[in-house]
Amino acid sequence: MRSENQSGMSQFLLRGLPIRPEQQGTFFALFLGMYLTTVLGNLLLILLIRLDARLHTPMYFFLSHLALTDISVSSVTTPKMLMNMQTQDHTIPYAGCIFQLYIFTAFGCIDNLLLAVMAYDRYVAVCHPLHYPTIMRGELCVLLVAGSWIVSFVHALLHT
Repeated sequence: MRSENQSGMSQFLLRGLPIRPEQQGTFFALFLGMYLTTVLGNLLLILLIRLDARLHTPMYFFLSHLALTDISVSSVTTPKMLMNMQTQDHTIPYAGCIFQLYIFTAFGCIDNLLLAVMAYDRYVAVCHPLHYPTIMRGELCVLLVAGSWIVSFVHALLHT
């Protein structure tokens, strides 16, 4: 191929939501409110689980990690969307788009794997209640969560 016939892409144009300019402030406040509610609610849940000793069980350990990934999933795309609603710059660099896709895919996968781990935890609690403390010991819980994180970040590489 000849060198003068090549082109490259350095950024993407984000189209966004079809919002009229007079409604932009209302939608910005609405999305910001939902984002802050999500973040603060999940942070409160994590804080409550860490502070109350009665909640130091495998189920709440998994729930606190699920809340952390929920914060992360919403924090990947929402701030850029809010920034685009307030500015006239509706572009994202190619590398930024790939990174955002990678992180969003990884945290979405972690969410799904943590739900599967939580289902396994409840299965053991219901079907093997007498063996539950020996099966769901702390080391296994940490291993399941760490495995979810590792598998998710490797899996996200396949999509990006």
